[in-house]
Amino acid sequence: MIEKGYQLLEQNYDNMIDVRRYLHQHPELSFKEFKTAEFIANFYEKLGVEVRTNVGGNGVVARIKGGKFGKTVALRADFDALPIQDEKDVPYKSKVPGIMHACGHDGHTSTLLHVAKVIYELKDELPGTYVFIHQHAEEYAPGGAITMIEDGCLDGVDVIFGNHFWSTERVGHVLYRTGPVMAAADRFTITIKGKGGHGGYPHLTKDSIVTASQLVVHLQQIVARRVNPIKEAVVSIGKFVADNAFNVIADTAELVGTVRTFDEDVRNNIEKEIKKIVSGVCLANDCEYEFDYFRGYPPLVNHQEETEFLATIAKNIPDVEEVRKAEPRMGGEDFAYYLQHVPGTFFFTGAMPEKEEARFPHHHPKFDLNEKALLIAAKTLFTAAVRYHEVGK
Repeated sequence: MIEKGYQLLEQNYDNMIDVRRYLHQHPELSFKEFKTAEFIANFYEKLGVEVRTNVGGNGVVARIKGGKFGKTVALRADFDALPIQDEKDVPYKSKVPGIMHACGHDGHTSTLLHVAKVIYELKDELPGTYVFIHQHAEEYAPGGAITMIEDGCLDGVDVIFGNHFWSTERVGHVLYRTGPVMAAADRFTITIKGKGGHGGYPHLTKDSIVTASQLVVHLQQIVARRVNPIKEAVVSIGKFVADNAFNVIADTAELVGTVRTFDEDVRNNIEKEIKKIVSGVCLANDCEYEFDYFRGYPPLVNHQEETEFLATIAKNIPDVEEVRKAEPRMGGEDFAYYLQHVPGTFFFTGAMPEKEEARFPHHHPKFDLNEKALLIAAKTLFTAAVRYHEVGK
């Protein structure tokens, strides 16, 4: 049965690429993925598969019941894009100005659609039920997973598997990890309210730029001096805005940043430390401030048995050359919420482009995938879904 599935996936490989490239040309931002959701639903409807739309927002969920008794296995793919201008010189370049698939979600979606297609073709010979979760809004917290779960996407599900392509890892490599594998991803905004004025008379102002600059330096000392060095943590400022003329001292300045952690105590402590530093620096500079801290996705924690199962079956997937334990990643991922409700695991499939000049990290304007990875991920997900019935509790 597994070999038959592989053969069908190989026969669908060209279409898998075509669908990925179509989605790449027509990206949509988080919470605005209306046409993408419609495309996904139409794919299932043409197959004759039961499908729910508008699940928790723009989510799409399809179910296929096998001909034999078995567990209910869920597979998940995300389908939102990013507010980045596509700078690649390829025929399938994004046609939407300022928006592109810079993280591989187009590939995730095409892979899952074709795994579903093959499972549907083999359904009479397969055990159990298969749930295909196409999730909107992974890129921007609060994300789509929470509302999809609230809307029943995990009802009756015994286990869930998810894949993420990794453009800096060679094709043929599959990475897994038990326990925390992706970080909690929080964001914060600090608005410094000073007193603007003429650049030639700084003594008559309360300089918001100087105050904000001091904050940037002090915030970097949190991880260096206020967090246990054996605990992983990151505090980064990604945005510093104080727009003004060259000879004007800004009235306000805004800092926007992110905090990444794996440990909940460290997460809580960093939030407290940021508040203390902001309060102290602003007091010293006689400035007022507004501080907003938004808790994003929790850490993604893989379950041991399901992760070991995935690592075992991956070693026998055609074209998989190496299966190894991954290092924890500071990226956030709301697949974490699914794992708080049901057992499962989230793994990485190497997707490094063949040409060195085409290799760029995720969220880069020239990001791209080696499309050979689609077939490897499809076979891995298919095998995990079908073989789980042999070992699942």
